[in-house]
Amino acid sequence: MKNLFEDWRKHLQEEPLGEQLEEFDRDTLQTKTELSSDIWQDHRLSPDVRTNLLQIAEDFFNNLKLDVDVLDVVFTGSLANYNWSKYSDIDLHIIINFSEVDENEELVREYVNAKKSVWNRAHKILINGYEVEVYVENHSDTHHSSGVYSILRDDWLVMPPKQTHDLDWENIAIKAESFISGVESLEDLYSRGLYDEVIEEADVLKQKIKKFRSSGLELGGEYSIENLVFKVLRRTDYIGKLMKLRVNAYDKSMSINGSS
Repeated sequence: MKNLFEDWRKHLQEEPLGEQLEEFDRDTLQTKTELSSDIWQDHRLSPDVRTNLLQIAEDFFNNLKLDVDVLDVVFTGSLANYNWSKYSDIDLHIIINFSEVDENEELVREYVNAKKSVWNRAHKILINGYEVEVYVENHSDTHHSSGVYSILRDDWLVMPPKQTHDLDWENIAIKAESFISGVESLEDLYSRGLYDEVIEEADVLKQKIKKFRSSGLELGGEYSIENLVFKVLRRTDYIGKLMKLRVNAYDKSMSINGSS
């Protein structure tokens, strides 16, 4: 059995990568030796960057029309760490207590997520080339990020450690290819007009990717293979293709083509 497994793994590794992965710049997954100089000065947020982010957070929060206090505004994600790249976003999180809005915290989460999606689609704010993504976070949510900066306090809540990580590209590519194959299968179903199947299988694949990434973040953090696979899928736009296929399939399944 062991030999069979090793033969199967060797076969996978010898299979040619898809065009997207062949062209993927794997160096963008490597950790850097310094934080981005476009955002940070001596490990502190650049004053002009901080000013703009605070204004964006205030404008977005006012748009929510919630009568609660903002507990903090934080900067997290890869740009608050040493695994930033040209693909990174500025993850701007507004921290509130959901229970102060309503005792049904899941309802609050759905509301702020919907408002966040509308805001992020409507705005494309770039700070030194990096797009700003706004989120609302419950104060009790668990953080998996190894770099968290309080913009309100102008100080680190979690200082990112300088670490070197060996990039297991073969393993990352193998796992990414399995998800890519799933998206390409959905594209085939869509082209054959099997829209209900696309909707059902797209939902399953989205949950599979979500759980895959979450387990990696919980066990191995931002540098886990699972999180790096997710980054590959997002940067090669297969996450976007999956979402678009699901939406388009639903629209097609609900449409009626009347005779002229």
